[in-house]
Amino acid sequence: MKLARFPLAGDSPGALLKRHVTGEWGDVDEDDRRENEHSLVQRCRLLSAYTLSNGTRLWVITEADRSSTTILLPSQY
Repeated sequence: MKLARFPLAGDSPGALLKRHVTGEWGDVDEDDRRENEHSLVQRCRLLSAYTLSNGTRLWVITEADRSSTTILLPSQY
């Protein structure tokens, strides 16, 4: 995803990352919320999903080893 989409939508990557790292998982279902809570303890992959103000849906994924966090479109996964 090009970062240029963020300003057009009035959203910021930093705001999404802050939500993700504080456990506000966004638009995920209850099963994914439970999986994220389990993943915090077991050090597995974390997934958040957010919808930008222009309707673009994004995922934020943190790898199990916590080495990286990526913001991407679902089609890029």
